[in-house]
Amino acid sequence: MKKVYPDAKAALAGLLKDGMLVMAGGFGLCGIPETLILAIRDSGVKNLTVVSNNAGVDGIGLGLLLDTKQIKKMISSYVGENKTFAQQYLAGELEIEFNPQGTLAERIRAGGAGIPAFYTKTGAGTDIAKGKEEREFNGERYVMEKGIVADLAIVHAWKGDTEGNLVYRKTARNFNPMMATAGKVTVAEVENLVQPGELNPDHIITPGVYVKRMIHVPNAPKHIEQRTVRKRVMA
Repeated sequence: MKKVYPDAKAALAGLLKDGMLVMAGGFGLCGIPETLILAIRDSGVKNLTVVSNNAGVDGIGLGLLLDTKQIKKMISSYVGENKTFAQQYLAGELEIEFNPQGTLAERIRAGGAGIPAFYTKTGAGTDIAKGKEEREFNGERYVMEKGIVADLAIVHAWKGDTEGNLVYRKTARNFNPMMATAGKVTVAEVENLVQPGELNPDHIITPGVYVKRMIHVPNAPKHIEQRTVRKRVMA
């Protein structure tokens, strides 16, 4: 089965539909599947529910889908860098389901592992737990959280082979690996594409069985979310 497609539009062909749930990998602007996000924007699909740690920034990453109002709901942990996100939420144009970051990560991992729900102490007895089942274990309160399975997961990998085996680099490893397992269909964009057998098996993070389609993005942009520099020390 050929997994490598010529471009993002071809890789997403037949997969996109209005109202679907999409997982988008990355952490901040590190390891975001930007080429695939651009193709989703250009497709015109709308009323999306998007699961992502954050919503990009204005004009970059998922911020592009907010600009075109293609996202109906975000399931996220952190959105503080995106003014468009805040404006749409305050105007009642965007739904938000906030999750503690670790809870969001575990909901995604659980979905990929076939675990429908789990209990966590995080958020128990707070507003986060409203409307959710709570139980007591060993004298402590826990809140039940449900696993998440997406119609489509889009991820970005530093290196991969044509069989779909993926390797992530540094911060990009935060959400991409678990999302790759939690999509009914997973599409990956890969910076360095090699032939089967060229990857060290010990370095593979996502086995190719999870990846259905791929594209090669050799010149993927590297954005900096917050540029911090030291003050120059005058001699």
